[in-house]
Amino acid sequence: MLEAAQSLVVIPGYGMAVAQAQHKIWELTELLLARGVNVKFAIHPVAGRMPGHMNVLLAEANVPYPQLKEMEDVNPEFNRCDVALVIGANDVTNPVARTDPASPIYGMPILDVDHAKSIIVIKRSMGRGYAGIDNSLYTDPKTGMLFSDAKTGLEDLIGGFAGHGAVD
Repeated sequence: MLEAAQSLVVIPGYGMAVAQAQHKIWELTELLLARGVNVKFAIHPVAGRMPGHMNVLLAEANVPYPQLKEMEDVNPEFNRCDVALVIGANDVTNPVARTDPASPIYGMPILDVDHAKSIIVIKRSMGRGYAGIDNSLYTDPKTGMLFSDAKTGLEDLIGGFAGHGAVD
């Protein structure tokens, strides 16, 4: 999916922070940018453990600030996005926040990841997020799950790129 993508939106979450994978996502991003892929980072205001957490971690990895897009700016991009890469984010990507009035997160603003053409989720398990509910994004037919911690999963994706002639 990544090799064929023209556009990618990366959705970092708490799992990326715990695994300290911000440098690996930038390494993968550099490979994709070299291939002409348009890469953006979708930043949910409460992703992580405090507001601004993802911005700080990505700045530490030298991700250029113009590539970081706030939720209201990036949500329209998902309809045109070839691949959404979710890295350890859970509740902020859960479509039930829009669709299920009985859900405890109903009405919470989320990133519209489910609108992307294809979705890759790197997560250690199908475990529930902070809200304690299942994420229907994980069972969406467009979603591929890569069960791993964020850093190892990104290393595997980077290695796969190198193995397919994506880099010299």
